[in-house]
Amino acid sequence: MPHPVFQPGAVAVVTGGAAGIGLAAVQAFARLGLAVVIADVSDEHLAAAEAAVHAECPDATIVTRVIDVSRREDLEALEAEVRQRFGGTDVLMNNAGVQPGSHMFAPQANWERILGVNLWGVIHGCHVFVPPMIARGRPGLVINTGSKQGITTPPGDPAYNVSKTGVKTFTELLAHELRTTDNCAVTAHLLIPGFVFTALTARGRTEKPAGAWTPEQTIASMMTHLDRGDFYILCPDNEVTRTLDERRILWAAGDLIENRPALSRWHPDFAEAFAAFVKAGEAD
Repeated sequence: MPHPVFQPGAVAVVTGGAAGIGLAAVQAFARLGLAVVIADVSDEHLAAAEAAVHAECPDATIVTRVIDVSRREDLEALEAEVRQRFGGTDVLMNNAGVQPGSHMFAPQANWERILGVNLWGVIHGCHVFVPPMIARGRPGLVINTGSKQGITTPPGDPAYNVSKTGVKTFTELLAHELRTTDNCAVTAHLLIPGFVFTALTARGRTEKPAGAWTPEQTIASMMTHLDRGDFYILCPDNEVTRTLDERRILWAAGDLIENRPALSRWHPDFAEAFAAFVKAGEAD
């Protein structure tokens, strides 16, 4: 059964909704009859996204707005407009994200931009939109887009990993806050995509790699998880199975429990042990 929030006339707000996973979510919501507010940083991309949605759903109600999610005032203005026009928000998807690359001692501006969009964008979105959603007394969904890099924290892009680790922790705490709030019908969910072929991951490629999922596959998986009421929406892809994801996550947690070196999965002294650990999981 579809989640009860997905009813014709409900309203969804999707940040980073002009392309990739965000646009696939917008299209899925529009097919279900929701009015959708697409927020992104580019007028050009927003116009293309609106045209793409109307090509499939000509009667869909689509509103586009240019905002920078790192600026709380942009989200405050958007929430007020949505409330005035539609009465409020039923689905909030904090999906906007950047991944320009980073290193540990990159200039502060590099870190500030990544954390400002990826982490503060989620915090701003929830702080601004969620209290009015609770006050409406209606079923509602908050979906925050995280990353597997925020769980296993592979070396190579520390600012991005830190931002997505923060999203995971924030969303877990939000879920607890919502379920312990009296008369609250709003729930929070953490979307954890696998390898998805988008502008963020293309890196010059024009064709989808065989190992990647499409944004549409990712959102189809997300909708199934939401219908089940799952908090963790852990998506596989064509390279990485659910089993492999689980072994990687367990190994990362084991670093603390076993007092191994940090990020021992990438430590040469533990390469054989990690490979054996993964193989044991596959055998199970």
